[in-house]
Amino acid sequence: MRFGLLIPLCVLLLSFAACTHSKPKPLVPLELTSGATAQAVALNTQGMQAFQSGQFAEAKNYFWQAVKAVPDSGQAHYNYALTLNALGETDVARQHFIEAANLAPGDKVIWDSPALRPFGSPTVQKGPPKEHPYGTRKPDIGSGPR
Repeated sequence: MRFGLLIPLCVLLLSFAACTHSKPKPLVPLELTSGATAQAVALNTQGMQAFQSGQFAEAKNYFWQAVKAVPDSGQAHYNYALTLNALGETDVARQHFIEAANLAPGDKVIWDSPALRPFGSPTVQKGPPKEHPYGTRKPDIGSGPR
């Protein structure tokens, strides 16, 4: 009798877990915050339109001009990095993602962005992976303690 109740309970739990998994949000450029010049806002808007229509090279040009117009804008650096990332220029994109995070410390969209996660925390030093203290090789036949 218990076995008959256990199966539907497991199926219910598995289906609930599958339903709670949400798809990642699409990466979209951000509006510039207040205080940006009208020219920078116009460049950013044109870049957003080009990005959303898949014209990444054109969007890169607009966003770069917006970064030059407002170099202290985390949103401008983030938008430029998104475009670079879409074009496969990940090394330069990483620098601008980190710059965006540094310029906008309270912006949850930038800090929680899936685009920033692969690059890790900007404060963590990158280096060679640490070796496991006991080694990583599988034991061979006869290689155990004697």
